[in-house]
Amino acid sequence: MNQVQDLISIPITSVQTWISLRYTAIRDMITSPRDVASLRARNSELEAEVASLQREVITLQEQITEAEILSALLSYARNEPDNRYIAVEVIGSDTSSFLRSIWINGGSDDGLAYGMPVVTEQGLIGRLVEVRSSLSRIQMVTDPEMTVNVRLQNSRADGVLQAQINGEILVNLIPQDAELELEEIVLTSGLGGSYPADIPIGTVINIRKRDYELFQQASIEPNVDFEKLEIVLVITNFSALPVETTTE
Repeated sequence: MNQVQDLISIPITSVQTWISLRYTAIRDMITSPRDVASLRARNSELEAEVASLQREVITLQEQITEAEILSALLSYARNEPDNRYIAVEVIGSDTSSFLRSIWINGGSDDGLAYGMPVVTEQGLIGRLVEVRSSLSRIQMVTDPEMTVNVRLQNSRADGVLQAQINGEILVNLIPQDAELELEEIVLTSGLGGSYPADIPIGTVINIRKRDYELFQQASIEPNVDFEKLEIVLVITNFSALPVETTTE
């Protein structure tokens, strides 16, 4: 009987196995589109979560950067207790190749006035030459139309700082007998009443002196990176003498 049962069961088992394999294949074909759609939906959800997290990271990085800038500006303000400051955000720059100026989101409504000096913790930026109710324009020391009376820290020589169209910043009218030094710090002198004294501007990187000329000249490297200004300080308690504005 066992032999008979084997003869009968083996073909039946083979047929059942064949049917089971085919059923499984057909079931997978039917259900796989649903699985793919589910996976695609889940993938879209994960991509949305990643994009949201990336935005949060960018926001946090910007907040950290702004906090670092404000901390540096606050430290500078504390070291200069004689001055009062308003921190304002840079919102734009002039597109003209002949003007070197930036726009800030503060104006007369915030207590800003024409001629106020503008600085960062690194040094002098320039001064306000156009003030509206909620925004103002700063003429920077890199503008060829701007002049600043300066003093070289070690030699105590006075001069006049003026930027060139090619971007070079020169100190002119330095007395011929002054003993200048490379890397000497250049500060505002306070002469002329346009700026407070002793605001750093840059350092001497080149000296041009000819015996037959009345004055010598120095080229400087500014402390401030004028291409990366985000927040600046306006000195509000300094009354500058009237300044001339450029005509746009």
